[in-house]
Amino acid sequence: MILEQYYIECLSHASYLIGDESTGRAVVVDPRRDIGEYLDDADKHGLRIEGVINTHFHADFVSGHLELVEATGAWIGFGEAAETDYPIRRLADGEQIRLGEVELEILSTPGHTWESISVLVRERAGATPTAVLTGDSLFIGDVGRPDLVNLGHGSNTDLARTMYRTVHEKLLTLPDQVTVMPAHGAGSSCGKNLSTELTSTIGEQRATNPSVQPMSEDVFVALVTAGQPAAPSYFSVDAAMNKRVHPLLTRDRAIPELPPERVRAEIVTGIRVVDARSVDDFAAGHLGGSVNVGFDGRFAETGGMVAEVGEKLVLITYPGEEQDAAVRLARIGSDNVIGYLNVGHDRLFPAELADLAQSAQRTTIDELDALLAVDAVTLVDIRNPGEREFGTIPGAVPIPLAQLRPRLEQVPTGKPIVVHCAGGWRSSVAASLLRAQGFENVTDLLGGYNAWAEAHVRA
Repeated sequence: MILEQYYIECLSHASYLIGDESTGRAVVVDPRRDIGEYLDDADKHGLRIEGVINTHFHADFVSGHLELVEATGAWIGFGEAAETDYPIRRLADGEQIRLGEVELEILSTPGHTWESISVLVRERAGATPTAVLTGDSLFIGDVGRPDLVNLGHGSNTDLARTMYRTVHEKLLTLPDQVTVMPAHGAGSSCGKNLSTELTSTIGEQRATNPSVQPMSEDVFVALVTAGQPAAPSYFSVDAAMNKRVHPLLTRDRAIPELPPERVRAEIVTGIRVVDARSVDDFAAGHLGGSVNVGFDGRFAETGGMVAEVGEKLVLITYPGEEQDAAVRLARIGSDNVIGYLNVGHDRLFPAELADLAQSAQRTTIDELDALLAVDAVTLVDIRNPGEREFGTIPGAVPIPLAQLRPRLEQVPTGKPIVVHCAGGWRSSVAASLLRAQGFENVTDLLGGYNAWAEAHVRA
């Protein structure tokens, strides 16, 4: 049996290739849009991809099922409750899919969404299961959040109660040795306490996962509906895209390099410029109006927070990172990157753009304390609700980064603005976004809340 996991850090997303070596038949579970790895590994192992299973309608990325159908002719499988505008194979609870000796069994596991399923994997029919691919139902350290289907519109209680039954009546009844292989890991906005571990076992989760410990249904509902990360606005766009036919991401797509005069012309039109360089290099010099989303962080997800899916973009990148950056944005459906401009670690922009370059000030802990002491600053905390439970800076206005762009009118003006996150990466995103939207005298806090808390503990 072939069971390969493919994990990408910038979306904390795991997908899978399952194949039977005796027959060469295979399926891919929860694929991303850039499907080259699946095709290359299938070829390497002598496999033919005949099916694509999505455990649910993903909200945080655009699934690659249509790309795989185009490349292989595979069928697309979803849980029975799924509704799409393309042909699908409806997978019922208990349904078995034989790839040869390898057997897959579909488990209906609603709770994150109504159509959610998990895939139980056996090396041969009737054997003890080897693994269960749990999608967003059971994570390592948590369970899937029940509110993404509604995204703030309507109650999530029914899904949360359904998740309780899914966990205790379906997934936790599996043998302890079954390997748990979810669709996401730490950092994903699809849950709040996800582990950095990429696999576990049912037994380990039964013993250590706080969300699956013995508790009443009401206590469980309260637990999984509180403190979830703010959902980026693009989540609803991607969930809708995954239900319909949309343009494909071609394997040979390449974005062009733009001459400086073209970059200047696009800036005049108001195009969004995303600068993927480091926080320090961006602060030292960047094009006025650009937004800093460092390639070294959660680039794809954060890119979806600062620009609408479908909005035209220009990328500023280090040499050699431009195509990968464009692909990462395409994974969330942002296909309109019109081109890029490279800027090296020397931080030098082309002479034709030198007059547009500016630096960004950053505020130290001591400077912030002095401003707070005389009420001379607006402090904006862009961390997620769960992060704020561990402490806050008094007087900070809480607006999670994922909600900042649609809540700009809630940012107080009239005083200098300092933005902070936990460590300083997201605050550069937020401060640059505010400046790009016309806010003046905006800086971000060096070291973020963590540095502030450490300084005040010492004090």
